[in-house]
Amino acid sequence: MQKIVGLWRNMSKPEALTLAVKIEDWFQARGWQVLTEWEDIIKHKIEFLISLGGDGTLLQAAREASTYGIPVMGVNFGKLGFLCEIEREEVYSALEKLLRQEYQIQERLMFNVVINGGGQDGASYRVLNDVVFSREGSDGIITLQANLSGEPSVSYPADGLIISTPTGSTAYSLSAGGPIVSPNVQAILLTPLAAHSLSARPMLVSDEEEIKILLANGEKCVVTFDGRQSTLIYADQAVVIKTAPTKALLIRIGTRSFPQVVREKLRDRWHD
Repeated sequence: MQKIVGLWRNMSKPEALTLAVKIEDWFQARGWQVLTEWEDIIKHKIEFLISLGGDGTLLQAAREASTYGIPVMGVNFGKLGFLCEIEREEVYSALEKLLRQEYQIQERLMFNVVINGGGQDGASYRVLNDVVFSREGSDGIITLQANLSGEPSVSYPADGLIISTPTGSTAYSLSAGGPIVSPNVQAILLTPLAAHSLSARPMLVSDEEEIKILLANGEKCVVTFDGRQSTLIYADQAVVIKTAPTKALLIRIGTRSFPQVVREKLRDRWHD
């Protein structure tokens, strides 16, 4: 039976599209079938999916592929990121390792997010990076109450709040002062945005917690899921965040370890 590989391309990057054609030729010369349309990819049992873009492209590919249990390898066409392990000049050596099965599959925690109340009951989202609550426009500060497993835990009077996975700890949460969390740690991170109280500190909680976020003060706020979809919530609504039953599957060839990526990303603070 012919083996099949899928390509997930960032259509806004001409260099990614050019490399996609070369990779397709490379696989076909070795007897593989290559699929580039998502509708075709999910109809067939593909071995793995190759993402060509940056971290954002890989996030989207891994999130969608998680539903079907498809592992994803990221080839980087953006700036140095935390997720895409393979640089363009390494791609063919990485592909050789893929065919020799010299790789590991790393599971990444994801969220299921559900909005209740206000006519949006049951609206749900799958999240790999973060859920961001933020005040709208020039509105004043908002207060977001976080209930953990049914019990009120902490209130955040702030410009907003980030609920992130370990994967998302190196994204918006990091720029807001949150800690870097190893992807091997199964935890959920709460990071306030410009908190207006010294007691409103970042929290790291178990991935078994169910987190319910309520708008305790303010008329409305914006909720954004993985930086791609947004909606407004109001005081009569609640956002429930739980660990998803499925994990995103990332292929790790082993060329860049997580400590090495952290050193490279934060090189201005690294001393030999």
